Amino acid sequence: MTDKSGDHEVEVAQDAAVADSRGKKISNAKYEKELARLQIELVKMQEWIKQQGHRVVVIFEGRDAAGKGGVIKRITEPLSPRICRVVALPAPTEREKGQWYFQRYVSHLPTNGEMVIFDRSWYNRAGVERVMGFCTEEEYLEFLRSAPEFERMLVRSGIQVIKYWFSVSDEEQERRFQKRLKTPTKRWKLSPMDLESRKMWVEYSKAKDAMFAHTDIKQSPWFVVPSDIKKHARLNCISHLLGQIAHEDLTPEEIIMEPRPAQQGYVRPPMDEQTFVPQIHGADDD
Repeated sequence: MTDKSGDHEVEVAQDAAVADSRGKKISNAKYEKELARLQIELVKMQEWIKQQGHRVVVIFEGRDAAGKGGVIKRITEPLSPRICRVVALPAPTEREKGQWYFQRYVSHLPTNGEMVIFDRSWYNRAGVERVMGFCTEEEYLEFLRSAPEFERMLVRSGIQVIKYWFSVSDEEQERRFQKRLKTPTKRWKLSPMDLESRKMWVEYSKAKDAMFAHTDIKQSPWFVVPSDIKKHARLNCISHLLGQIAHEDLTPEEIIMEPRPAQQGYVRPPMDEQTFVPQIHGADDD
């Protein structure tokens, strides 16, 4: 039986998050509370996927600095990496360039009881490869013809395909680029490709429009996530994902932990025979 109360809670949370995105920015306290609740629902969803042998592919696409990575991080934080895997492929090798285009992605598809998140996917061909000239016109047109059929084939095989496009304004994207430039721990995110893409906003917009026109299909539609406010985007996307996978709460009601037996017959080796990490930080730190 489906957990109706859980479904209702997800719907209420989604409505609240959407309302916040249209008005003032959500407070940090409310955001943290809602995120914690949603992450508990993600754990329930994970258990259902595992026990039912369900297979899920979640695709995250969007402009650079649109906030995809932040949402993926919040989804995967409470989940087991054995059940929820993130796939973020590098540029194809020379060997992969000679393969059927979808071949390098097929090996990463989920088996029974798995959810795979693609942090960018086969839609690279419709986006960066198209705009930056990394594929021919013929390869691009063939992709637009093949991608819908490829996804219909996945769905017919029993894989649920969920696609998100993260939409960020030109002004907000530039603000985030500038912040990355000034933040040492985020500067690595500014790849040469990112810097080049700053000059080609219109070209990427046209490529996205063409991609939607050909691949926004009934079996695997595109869901757009407005992401100028990161916290809103995270809550809205997670709420929507939970609503897309009609899971039941199959988590154990209670785990009984028996008292530990007395540990006898063991003597720890001398401490000075082991090599310890230097205690640079400790209880005396302010």
